[in-house]
Amino acid sequence: MIWWLLAAGLPLATAVAFLALSPGAEPRNDAARRLGRVAPLSLLPAAVLAVLGPAAGTVDAPWLLIGATTTLDPVARPLLLTAAVLYAAGLAAAAVSGVRRTAVLSALLLICFVGNATVFVAGDAGTFYVGYAVMSVAAYGLVVHSRSADARRAGRTYLALTLVSEMAVLVALLLVVDAGGTLLADAPAAVAASPHRSTIVGLLLLGFGIKAGTFPLHGWLPLAHPAAPPPGSAVLSGAMIKAGLVGWLRFLPLGEVALPGWGTTLVLLALVGAFLSLVPGVLTDDPKVSLAYSSVSQMGFLGVLVGVALTAPDLAGVCGAAAVVYAVHHGVAKGGLFLSVTVWRLHGAGPLRPYVLAGMALLALAVAGAPLGSGSVAKYAAKQALSPAAVEVVDLAALLPLVGTVSTLLLVRAGVRLLTATRPDSGRLDAAVVSWTVLVLGGTVATWYLAGTAFPELKVPSLDAVTFWDALWPVLLGLGLAAGTWALVRTDRLPTRLVAARVPPGDLLVPVERGALRLAGATARGSA
Repeated sequence: MIWWLLAAGLPLATAVAFLALSPGAEPRNDAARRLGRVAPLSLLPAAVLAVLGPAAGTVDAPWLLIGATTTLDPVARPLLLTAAVLYAAGLAAAAVSGVRRTAVLSALLLICFVGNATVFVAGDAGTFYVGYAVMSVAAYGLVVHSRSADARRAGRTYLALTLVSEMAVLVALLLVVDAGGTLLADAPAAVAASPHRSTIVGLLLLGFGIKAGTFPLHGWLPLAHPAAPPPGSAVLSGAMIKAGLVGWLRFLPLGEVALPGWGTTLVLLALVGAFLSLVPGVLTDDPKVSLAYSSVSQMGFLGVLVGVALTAPDLAGVCGAAAVVYAVHHGVAKGGLFLSVTVWRLHGAGPLRPYVLAGMALLALAVAGAPLGSGSVAKYAAKQALSPAAVEVVDLAALLPLVGTVSTLLLVRAGVRLLTATRPDSGRLDAAVVSWTVLVLGGTVATWYLAGTAFPELKVPSLDAVTFWDALWPVLLGLGLAAGTWALVRTDRLPTRLVAARVPPGDLLVPVERGALRLAGATARGSA
């Protein structure tokens, strides 16, 4: 039990210390700077727990709140370690990035970590919801941290959708508990047997779909990422949106009953998001917006796995394992890409420039699914899970490799804008580079251990020519399309209107937001 207390209590105590040091002029606050340098160490107990914690079973704390149960099962362990590493890297980057109100930012990161980690290790519905609420509310502070007009707009959108998500999840969990699913291990069977099964499943898909950024509930992501500082963006995309996936894996009746209607609906929506995110993602000048739409596309891939598991109960186990492997890969690699924004701005013009460029390229190739990277392992695991899929309305084997092509195009766009739109300053080797290097290495090789070891039902890809080519051609297709588009732009063979076209971040939410503002204005005039 002492490790559970340290894993949550030490980050919270450090967050309180940061808030106590936040008043005044932070650049001259030596105590805050010293605390910032050691703050990543507060996450060490959580990392140790993830690696060396009990292999099975649960830990009960009846004295905590209304009683809490935690577990370190094959879902919780790798995601807890991923979160600990990613948040530690974010804290290290925040300490040297020069962002305003660093102490407040670091405190928010630590509070978000406690909520995020609680979601991953929760063993009962009450503990899960407490962690989910703490993480969601604290993340609002990350989104609005800069206090700019864009940040406030993004914060309003995030908060509105977060409240919808929390209400949907709360009602669903109350129904799950009423059906006998207080413990998460009992929840899928309780949902399957509940007379309110369809209501519960619909609420779970809605509530956790907002957090996971599933189409058409994804609009907050491309608004929140450019508004939040890079460390906040890294944890938003790398760890927090995985809470939606974990909610699906914990509470949906996967493996208990076939729900082809719900499953096929989720698969189709996830595929639309995976591919449609390409359009607004390339028609933007902000690299963080392109990276955000890349996350929407990648989470669409995960949504397909969950949808297939809903449709075919016999595939639920392997689909769930593949989803966890893919979530670990995406969390580390995409978190590293968002932190690359800070590292590039600090070191892009100095002697570390070639090293930073090489690390960014490795992370981008991993996210795109290039051979030998963590993405290729995750996608190979997903291919195994989906090969006998019972979703007959689409050919998943033909479509899903093209998600790698979409990712490649979005990452090329993000890379071009980052390299050309920023003015990097020289810097010395610091904690940001060290922690970012850990993410580069983890984002390249992390899933080689998980597939085949932590999840023996999954296999790592062989190095034969056929498997190598299967991973390579979607990336080459994306690079070819990017190069062809660049050549057409350079030779003025594309219409000027098309070249200058831009889709506002938030895409589908923009007309909804405008309509809501018009309605509010009309209401105010009518009441006057």
